[in-house]
Amino acid sequence: MAPAIQLHLNQALMRIPRRAESADRSTLAATYVAAGSFSAMINSADHQILFGRRGTGKTHALLHLQDLAERTGDIAIHLDLRTIGSTGGLYANTALSPAQRGTQLLVDTLEAVHERLFAVAVDGESADPDALLRGLDALVSAATEVEVIGETEQEQTSGGAVERGYAAELSVAPNGGAKASARHRTSVTTSSRRKRTGVEQHRVLFGPLSRAVQAVADGVRPARLWLLLDEWSSVPLDLQPFLADLLRRSVLPVRGVTVKIAAIEHRARFFVPLDEDYLGIEVGSDAASAVSLDEALVFDRSPEAAQAFFRELFARHVRPILASMLRTAVPGEFVDAAFHGGAFPELVRAAEGVPRDAINIAALAAQHAHGGRITGAHVRRAARDWYLRDKQSVISRDEEADLLLGLLIDEVVGRRRSRTFLLAARDRTAAIDTLCDARLLHIVRHGVVDPRRPGRLYDGYAIDYGCYVTLLGGPAADAAKPLPADVFTFDKAVIDLPRLGRNS
Repeated sequence: MAPAIQLHLNQALMRIPRRAESADRSTLAATYVAAGSFSAMINSADHQILFGRRGTGKTHALLHLQDLAERTGDIAIHLDLRTIGSTGGLYANTALSPAQRGTQLLVDTLEAVHERLFAVAVDGESADPDALLRGLDALVSAATEVEVIGETEQEQTSGGAVERGYAAELSVAPNGGAKASARHRTSVTTSSRRKRTGVEQHRVLFGPLSRAVQAVADGVRPARLWLLLDEWSSVPLDLQPFLADLLRRSVLPVRGVTVKIAAIEHRARFFVPLDEDYLGIEVGSDAASAVSLDEALVFDRSPEAAQAFFRELFARHVRPILASMLRTAVPGEFVDAAFHGGAFPELVRAAEGVPRDAINIAALAAQHAHGGRITGAHVRRAARDWYLRDKQSVISRDEEADLLLGLLIDEVVGRRRSRTFLLAARDRTAAIDTLCDARLLHIVRHGVVDPRRPGRLYDGYAIDYGCYVTLLGGPAADAAKPLPADVFTFDKAVIDLPRLGRNS
């Protein structure tokens, strides 16, 4: 292939948008790639919670679902919860009670929904705008109920002021007649005053609110209303059950409404038990199912499926970019033209099932390749750069997680000459969650059973590819020598975190 065309291929990789929200609607529709049966699952009308690590494509999936719903005549409202109200201000103010902050969060969320639906009614996108506007009026009334919390003083004065007046007049006429008149006036004054002092607080009454949401849903019929809540895990953890409870009581039971929520599994709290009830959403009961993008994108048992997914992902992303750069079509498949030999399978493995990491590593590899085809050495160098530039800098600010990663590297990589390990599911800690958030650890297998102890379940983890390559260092990191396979054996892979900490 001509060097000029090869340079354009690499430039196209560098120009792929990194985040779904930064792309326009047509690009999102054209670049969406479904993993297995995932697309069919989220297209159902059931209420669902969509779990996935950062960068796995939750936002892209919801925006794609919004596009599909609107194409069929339905109305879809996509809300980024990072932008609702004042998440970093009022909601994080621990001086206020969780109930106060949670109620304000509910009001702010309902206000955002009202704003989007009001635009739908004004633009004439609903079958009966008048009915929708009446429903929205009811929604405002139910969501903006205010009560004053504080002391009440009452003062009353009655009676007390009586005013009387009397006047008499006598006159004699020339013919001897006489005329007399009299006036009497009385007035009574009464006063009463009531004074209430305190703080105005919003309150949400779920009965009127549910009826208002039903009126809104009736106002958009025969269309279905889709409420797509993105970035759920950006809401403070202690407030999430309040928002979930609002949905359970006032939105989920409404006919004609479907709710989809995108969240990070270990950063989400949908359910809090109470004495005789519970606060929030019971997954599997109130919400029909939870769908995991992590499970859809973990390809440890099918490398061919992983390569097919990412091959299609890159082809769809670069197609519109190349169309604006080249006058002639690129011969053959894009991946075959851009990558040399085993470089693309190496990239798929380096991505660890995270599309955003795959795009970033591919862009860095294209920079290293410049005007040539991308090789395995370029991929490893890019993965190492991405780890040092993005992931290591994030984890360095968390002392506990940074220390744990060092201990795991010493034990798993240094002593056992591997990058995979097994950890009992019940032993998962906040530091493990932080490392998974930073994509320095990856869960590649759930529910591994120890045949010697069937009552205990383990999760299989892999230390990040870029981290492992960085540890190799020097020429070994750039060599084409394959990395060890992700094999889990109970005699070599089990990690005991408490013992690991004591040994440190």
